[in-house]
Amino acid sequence: MPIDHATLSVSNQRAQNITILGATGSVGLNTLDVISRHPERYSVFALSGMTQIGLLTKLCLLHRPQYAVVTHEQDARALQNTLLQFGTETLVLVAEAGLETIAAHPQVDTVVSAIVGAAGLKPTLAAVNAGKKILLANKEALVMSGALFMQAVRRSAAILLPIDSEHNAIFQCLHDGHARTLADAGVRRIVLTASGGPFRSTPLNAMNDITPDQACAHPTWPMGRKISVDSATMMNKGLELIEACWLFDATPDQVEVVIHPQSVIHSLVDYVDGSMLAQLGNPDMRTPISHALAWPERIDSGVKPLDLCDVARLDFEPPDENRFPCLALARQVAQWGGTAPATLNAANEVAVEAFLSRRIGFTQIAQVIGDVLDQMPVTAANDLETVLAADAKARSLSIRWLAERDK
Repeated sequence: MPIDHATLSVSNQRAQNITILGATGSVGLNTLDVISRHPERYSVFALSGMTQIGLLTKLCLLHRPQYAVVTHEQDARALQNTLLQFGTETLVLVAEAGLETIAAHPQVDTVVSAIVGAAGLKPTLAAVNAGKKILLANKEALVMSGALFMQAVRRSAAILLPIDSEHNAIFQCLHDGHARTLADAGVRRIVLTASGGPFRSTPLNAMNDITPDQACAHPTWPMGRKISVDSATMMNKGLELIEACWLFDATPDQVEVVIHPQSVIHSLVDYVDGSMLAQLGNPDMRTPISHALAWPERIDSGVKPLDLCDVARLDFEPPDENRFPCLALARQVAQWGGTAPATLNAANEVAVEAFLSRRIGFTQIAQVIGDVLDQMPVTAANDLETVLAADAKARSLSIRWLAERDK
């Protein structure tokens, strides 16, 4: 069973203690907004902000968690002193060890995994191994180590609930939250919707002139810069395709991607009897967050109701893989399996960072990833050390690619 639907162990008589990994990002801030609407149900136990010290300071003063985590010792000392001056008893921890501490702490009931990139893998696994209820927005944890991750979920009886809008939509459209295989549930395919980003109709000969600011101006969803670039290249949808395979025990051939620019239908499930179920809503992350926080109940999220007459029309089109080669690369990697997804993710992270710093053009993101995949043999991902070694090697090759280009 890909997602554990055991009865929640948290008592309904007290507020759930929540750790938010990545509290200063869009998912983290939206989670805090939902939590603040239900103080009788949820309590902020720990927050991580890593290098976003100014915003993390404000969040700690507002929510008064027991723990906060930052990247550097110097920042930790400064934050600790500031919080003490304001009479806040939050204990500030540092780096990966701090993240794992707040993810697996015995007093924590629910962990929101919203750190962007590979940095979220180890703390999310720590939460899994501790048997927590995990609200997963860090898709890289499953992309890099899907088999190992899902084995750990089953072994620990952790409760894993997706809060990416697409995967949460699929979860809501599956009978009984997908307690069986897709075939047993009568599912023919899963359909992931994509906005198409800001360059859905940009002439192909203008794609390499795209600037970071243009790539980060998403037409529908407010997101951080890295995820916005991934959306613009459609790598984000490629990573979601891989994630969907692990979450719902699907093959890559059972996952279809369609462009839906209105971002009102968040994903669909196609059944063998001809039925197709869709989850609709305004493009607001508080909907999937509130759904997963309260599951199997429903609570107010603060999102305004969808006005169908205002939407008026829903458009769909197939993605153009000549325009979005990153999506094609991700689908191929999903077929390969093993260490290939970790290689893909690592090369993408390096390439996107290089694009944001204006070292490479927009279309060269896919070139970096493709060249690194060509150089990296695919091996079985039998343990975390193998996955992390593939990640490190892919980053090294990506950095070398950039250095050779700069010569």
